[in-house]
Amino acid sequence: MELRQLRQFIAVAEERHFGRAAERLSTAQPALSQQIRQLEERLGVTLLERTTRRVDLTPAGQLLLDRGRRIVTDVEALAADVRQVGRGSAGALRLGFAGSATYGTMPRLAREVARRLPGATLRLQGEMSTPDMEAALRGRTLDAAVLHPPVASPGLERRLVRRERLVLAVPTGCPLATGRPVPASALAGRPLVCHAPDSAVHRALEEMCRAAGFAPLIGQVARESSAVLSLVAAGGGEAVVPEALRALQLHGVAYEELADPPAVDLAVAWRSEDRSPLLRTVLTMLQELEDAE
Repeated sequence: MELRQLRQFIAVAEERHFGRAAERLSTAQPALSQQIRQLEERLGVTLLERTTRRVDLTPAGQLLLDRGRRIVTDVEALAADVRQVGRGSAGALRLGFAGSATYGTMPRLAREVARRLPGATLRLQGEMSTPDMEAALRGRTLDAAVLHPPVASPGLERRLVRRERLVLAVPTGCPLATGRPVPASALAGRPLVCHAPDSAVHRALEEMCRAAGFAPLIGQVARESSAVLSLVAAGGGEAVVPEALRALQLHGVAYEELADPPAVDLAVAWRSEDRSPLLRTVLTMLQELEDAE
């Protein structure tokens, strides 16, 4: 049974008239009658009881009409879905985000995808470290990752999203909470709450302190940005963090500018071999959002 013949049968069955069905299908009535006869011959059953005034359905014809409608609807929906996926406007995408991107980039991108691509599904995972995201990309449990370079894994492409300025997170009431830019030298000898040593933020902190002539005094270390700020709120010390974390307003934490603020790169990475149209669409949307900031 061809889909074309099924559509023709449905038209005749719904119109109960070959002439009206032929007009609906923009075809000739004799040709339509021949197609229905061929369909009946192929199935080996009578589908329609024909009279001079109207067409009635046999029980077999009623079954074909009921099931046929569902089949045509499913095929049309499938075709629409395939076209959307091919255009990069539907499907599922798994994205990972570094700590700072979790509180700024991730919600903005999710809202934009929901607005512009209602047929797409994002599966989001925040507060991930760059090594963990690289491993997830290699292991194919992530399709793309917004992270802090460097990216060492072969087979991954990356593109700079933006430069993230670093600021100082301090406990409320701390002597450094003056509302004035804090020089790096003011951190000498003060216990600091730091991101993990393999993070870009930790390396930027060490370089800033070294340029100021001292080594940072590491008090506590946390892998997640939210944990870093929680330790600051608990009075564990100050922390140098990406500016995007200002969006995470935590009781007991104030943010101060650094006098000569360092910055870290924020990039998006994906597998070079991945040719998903949806991935390309979302990468473009991500860049558009960042460019508009």
